[in-house]
Amino acid sequence: MASPMRSLLADPDRYLLSFRLFLERSTEHQCMQEFVERQLPDVIASIGNGKSTINVLSVGGGAGEMDLQILSKIRARYPGVTINNEVIEPSADQISKYKERVAQASNLENTKFTWHKETAYEYESRMNAENKTKKFDFIHMIQMLYYVKDVPATVRYFHSLLESQAKLLIILVSGKSGWETLWKKHGSSFPSDDLCTYVSSGDLPRMLDAAGLKYKLYELPSHMDITRCFIEGDNDGELLLDFLTETLDFAKTAPPELKRQIMEELRKPGCSEIRDGKVFFNNNLGVIVIEP
Repeated sequence: MASPMRSLLADPDRYLLSFRLFLERSTEHQCMQEFVERQLPDVIASIGNGKSTINVLSVGGGAGEMDLQILSKIRARYPGVTINNEVIEPSADQISKYKERVAQASNLENTKFTWHKETAYEYESRMNAENKTKKFDFIHMIQMLYYVKDVPATVRYFHSLLESQAKLLIILVSGKSGWETLWKKHGSSFPSDDLCTYVSSGDLPRMLDAAGLKYKLYELPSHMDITRCFIEGDNDGELLLDFLTETLDFAKTAPPELKRQIMEELRKPGCSEIRDGKVFFNNNLGVIVIEP
């Protein structure tokens, strides 16, 4: 009998391996970089007006790849201004990679970094316990809302920290992506351990409308080559399957019928596109920019 399925997040090392492979095999960062290049300048056009210091909060900053690109756009728009960049990130490994990146970067004059090794919820609880409220000019939450218990409450809390000209930027998988199809159909079969919420950019407008918030939505096309998932026993394929299902050793521990359904689903147009004999998973992202 197959051992019971466990959440991929129960093994942080394997999670990071699968996540890095996902970044390698997908256009995730490229499509975000394109957004940062093309659309971010408009988004940040007035966040620092008349200010000598701009306060930025990165919620779930990871290893800092996207953070440093965002900061370079803010510096370009507001030359000479001091930027205080605070980072909330629970993984010590990711923080240390972020610090290495900062140490190697050459263009970070006037930029100060503070790292908080905690989750978004721990940060909120600590600030409340210390009776502190710090306001920010720009807050971004990139691919992190899956890991909070109460998505609307988390969005409301960080929205409450915005200055009057500020913006809150959220990036999630799109409501039109293969993730949405996979989660809606099979999410209840995957082990969640309360560590992961299936949320997409399609879910946010309802929450934001209910809270009476003003926002703008962008769709970013992205894909991931999952061809190796269909090669039995392929190590990379198994890691990608773990990432897609948020399940530790999915190929080895999933009940045969569930595995058959998932492998079938992953080939269907709702999830993927087959081109030149390769299977490309629809990894589209949704960007939501929220006004104060």
